[in-house]
Amino acid sequence: MIAKRLAASFAGAILAMSSLSLLQAGSPKDKKAFDYPPAPKSDTVDDYHGNKVPDPYRPLEDPDSAETRAWVEAENKITFGYLEKIPARAAIKKRLTELWDYEKFGVPSKEGDRYAFTRNSGLQNQSVLYTADALDGEPKVLIDPNALTKDGTMALSGAKFSQDGKLFAYGLASAGSDWQEWKVRDVATGKDLDDQLKWIKFSGASWTKDGKGFYYGRYPEPKAGDNLKGANFFQKLYYHKIGTPQADDILVYERADQKIWQFSGGVTDDGQYLVITVSKGTDDKYQILYKDLDADPKATPITIVGNFDDEWTFIDNAGPTFFFKTDRHSPRGKVIAYNVRGEAPIAEAKTIIPEAAETLQGVNLVGDHFFASYLKDAKTVVKVFDLKGKPVREVKFPGIGTAAGFGGKRSDKETFYSFTSFTTPPTVYRHDVATGESTVFKTPKVAFNPEDYETTQVFYASKDGTKVPMFISHKKGLKLDGKNPTLLYAYGGFNISLTPAFSPANIVWMEMGGIYAVPNLRGGGEYGEDWHKAGTKLKKQNVFDDFIAGAEWLIDNKYTSTPKLAIAGGSNGGLLVGASITQRPDLYGAALPAVGVMDMLRFHTFTIGHAWVDDYGSSENAEEFKALFKYSPLHNLKPGTCYPATMVTTADHDDRVVPAHSFKFAATLQAAQSCDNPVLIRIETKAGHGAGKPTAKIIEEAADRYAFLVKSLGM
Repeated sequence: MIAKRLAASFAGAILAMSSLSLLQAGSPKDKKAFDYPPAPKSDTVDDYHGNKVPDPYRPLEDPDSAETRAWVEAENKITFGYLEKIPARAAIKKRLTELWDYEKFGVPSKEGDRYAFTRNSGLQNQSVLYTADALDGEPKVLIDPNALTKDGTMALSGAKFSQDGKLFAYGLASAGSDWQEWKVRDVATGKDLDDQLKWIKFSGASWTKDGKGFYYGRYPEPKAGDNLKGANFFQKLYYHKIGTPQADDILVYERADQKIWQFSGGVTDDGQYLVITVSKGTDDKYQILYKDLDADPKATPITIVGNFDDEWTFIDNAGPTFFFKTDRHSPRGKVIAYNVRGEAPIAEAKTIIPEAAETLQGVNLVGDHFFASYLKDAKTVVKVFDLKGKPVREVKFPGIGTAAGFGGKRSDKETFYSFTSFTTPPTVYRHDVATGESTVFKTPKVAFNPEDYETTQVFYASKDGTKVPMFISHKKGLKLDGKNPTLLYAYGGFNISLTPAFSPANIVWMEMGGIYAVPNLRGGGEYGEDWHKAGTKLKKQNVFDDFIAGAEWLIDNKYTSTPKLAIAGGSNGGLLVGASITQRPDLYGAALPAVGVMDMLRFHTFTIGHAWVDDYGSSENAEEFKALFKYSPLHNLKPGTCYPATMVTTADHDDRVVPAHSFKFAATLQAAQSCDNPVLIRIETKAGHGAGKPTAKIIEEAADRYAFLVKSLGM
């Protein structure tokens, strides 16, 4: 009854607003409303292999200059002034807030004699980490990030308990930054020790079995002003002993001759070995080394894999036998067992779980059973095997969706996981390893009726005939008349898979009569490494072709039409949206590129951008430059073109995809726009790339996005 009452109230408010003569973007009355501020310019011209490429808005690469700050302030004044005048925005924000206000639980883990899990009471800006002596015991707050700042912009960005569960190492990130500061807390007392570690980024922590210290990776302290403009080089692996200053940390491994290599160190559960994984970018291609922790601590780590040809993800060990997930000669993944004390090369290691028809996403060893998580057409399938690789069972889920978790140790008798779908909030389950029985641990209560909605999966042909899957979610009883407002969201890169996931914002969109469509483009990991590689470097155009074909399929099959179709994506997905509107500006009614990589010629010169060369290639390579220049969103905007209504979103100090990408793209698009469709840029303050963003900011941004679409699509 509560769900129906809230939905009816919201629908009534939206219906009432439809009589208020909402101005559609593109009408003559909008034309004078957009007097875009002049952006700081220069006469910069770069030479790429004999090709002269102007970069007129280069000054916007400095986010802290007076000129850039003034431009940001002026752009935000226009954007927020525009959004605040949209009558539907207040009701949208109200409904988003109502729907977001439900109890959310993370997947528990067993830490020594305690259980640990996160909980958000509903609208807390950050989730709180709790411990309890039993699953049904009284939870005790271990750390509450909400108490650290008034605006909720401090986030728990890393967490690792010692093996006995008595100490807790944790990382904090401020205002969405990738930089972390790590501390150590006594679990029993809830008090921090004196340990304080800085200049950590893209690293976890791994404790020695005795709990006296942990391994972690850190960068040299950056120079002043380098957080956004500078690059991050020469990461090193250290051991920190509890109770000692960071300056005394022991250097465990480095490669002074390889400035972009990154290192992570993991201690095996038996405490015997340190496994070092080396990467040189975003590709799942690793070198693997190890150290026997009972041997000479100054001994050089022993190399197991000395190249970057394949994935080697360490799972666990049984004495000197190491288990790895790998895609060597198996693009969809398999599990091998390798004896590090033997003399045979790892290439000859025994296959325990062979490659399957589905894509192997991850493997955990819990209770002497392998829990292998697969994707079957972007839907989760979890198979259980014994230590010899013999199939035991398949975990039964309540429907088609995404399951995550299944962590633990070889000695554990239980594990936990969550299950979700586009219309199912994440429910947390306890799974008995011996019996295979799953029981509900926590289930959320959200103010909507999931039975009112449905999700289907279709397969459509891309430009070259490749079959691409797409999830389509909407209210039941949808009429295929081409008039439905539709939000097409995708990613298509870095071996990342988009699987069914619940979002209150998506429910609000569907309550408003919208369709939410998610295609699984090449470049992702849905069908293994071959699918990933088919959307990288010189083949990146396949990703855009897949996306464009998905939009055309929705129109051809009467789900929607160009005036009612919006596209959205973030980060690499922001690049996708930017490239799509430059290649097919006629196809979409609105576009929402978020924190996108828009300058494909200079992305590798900022912060961690050099790591993305694995997927994108580099303008320093003549052949790759040609491919990048051909689709780079910034460089393919053409003056005199009518582009769809567009709202770019970014954050003023995103230190992953620096805001200069969005700044330069927005300024260029505003100058190129030939029709009355608005080109806005929404610049968040005290925020970064997205991780750790406070709930309040998430709701505000979602309300702004949907208000923009309500007006742009004439809803």
